[in-house]
Parts: sequence; structure tokens; C-alpha cells
Amino acid sequence: MTLTQVYNIFTKVLDVGILWFIIYYILKYIKNNVKLTLIFKGILIVVLLKLLSEWLDLNTVGLFLEYVIEWAPLALIVLFQPEIRNVLENLGRSQLLGRHKVLTVDEREKVVYEIMQSVEYMKRNRIGALIVIEKDYALSQYIEAANKLYADISSELLISIFFPNNPLHDGAVIIQGDRISCAGAVLPTSINSSISKRLGTRHRAALGIAETSDAIAICVSEETGRVSIACEHELNYNLTLEDARMMLIEALQPKKETFFDAESETLDGNEEVTQNEKTNEN
Repeated sequence: MTLTQVYNIFTKVLDVGILWFIIYYILKYIKNNVKLTLIFKGILIVVLLKLLSEWLDLNTVGLFLEYVIEWAPLALIVLFQPEIRNVLENLGRSQLLGRHKVLTVDEREKVVYEIMQSVEYMKRNRIGALIVIEKDYALSQYIEAANKLYADISSELLISIFFPNNPLHDGAVIIQGDRISCAGAVLPTSINSSISKRLGTRHRAALGIAETSDAIAICVSEETGRVSIACEHELNYNLTLEDARMMLIEALQPKKETFFDAESETLDGNEEVTQNEKTNEN
């Protein structure tokens, strides 16, 4: 096999690999975004209607759908420009090109401790709050339009931000790493039709940011004092403080660390089995 043939094979494999990566990323983002899922379903319905019109010889319907398909891409670009921008930003700031600061065990414990201290106080005093923790996908578009703080995280600062009559009370706090980046951030609200109508704007915003990114959103209800966490496109409603703390610790744990922890637990288990076997032999 000549170098030219090897090069041709390599370019074809690379070409197919890049195409599959693009398709995978698009489908993954569509799956994680409720609005894009609805758009994708609408496009599928239009395509199926077009095929059905050709099969049944429905000329009028077919002609109308041809115009829709012809102008649909331009309309989608104009109407859904923010979503397209988010996709491109997430692609550039995802794990493919590096992630944000990875917290050490001590830093992660401090973040969880300070957040839960403030959440406990706000739960007890019925103070509404929305705290968002950035993970791999950047939330810079929401930070840019908010009030910048860039302060070390502390329960006292979080409580003061959400204290009633504070100008920043109604917005969300966004945490990057172990620092509070901004307050008063406006987040997208979820359009998921399965959400209970009893839930207010804070809960819908918490679920909305969890649907459009991999962020963690902690919500405290002003009316009931209940604590909820939106994570991985789901809203975990009315959690106990201990459940909320454990969920935060698990959600903030890096994937690599989880792997090594699992591996060390397996090794520890094997060592215990070996020691038990030796004891039985003795």
C-alpha cells in the first residue's frame, strides 16, 4: 500500500469522523434543550407531511410545504439566533477546548458549606433565593448582563444579596469555581409543559438554566421556604437540607475523581476480601 492510498484512507476516515462528531453534538444539544427539541419535532413533522403529500399526490399542500422548506432555514436563523449563539459558545467553551477551574476537595467542601449555611438561614426565614453554580458550560452571557461582584464565596454575602428589599434580591447569583461572579442575573425560564403551575418564576428559571446548560441551580422558595435543586435537566423539589448537601457534593465532584474513588473502593474491597480469606485460612 502506497503513501497516497494511506493518505486517502486517513482523510476519508477523518471526514466521516468529523461528520459524526457534528451530528452527535447537535443531537446531544437538542436533547438537552426543550426549545430546540420542539423545533426539531416541528421540522420532522414538516418533512413527513412533504413526503406524504408526494405519496398521495397532494399538489397544493406539496407546493406550500416547498415554500416552507425553502425559507425555513433563514427564518430559523433569524428567530432562534440566541439559541444558535449558545450552541457555538458551548462548543467553544466545552471540555473539548478545556474546562474551567477544577476545585480541590477542600475548596469544594468550602463552597458547599457556605452555600448550605446560607440556604439553611434563608429556608428558616423564608427568604427567596436562586444560586447557580457554573460547571463545564460557560454562563458568560448571563454574567455580562448582571451586576459583577467577583467576590470570595461566603454565606454572609449570599444572605445579604437575597435579603428582602435588596436591589439584587430578585435575580440569580452565579458562582464560578469558588467565587461569586455576579448577582441579579436574569435566566431563561423553562417552557417544559410538565412543570407544575404552582411553581413560581425562581423554580422555572432554575430548571431553565439546567435545561440549557450543565449548571446546578439551588432555589429557595420565598412562600414556603422549601429547597429545590435543578440539575441535569430535572428539578428536585422540596429537598431536606441533608439531601441538598449530598446532591451538591455529588454534582460538583469531577468525573475523573469519581472514577478513581470507585477504583480505590474496589481495591479496598478486594483487600478486605483477601484479608478475610487469610483469616479463614488461619
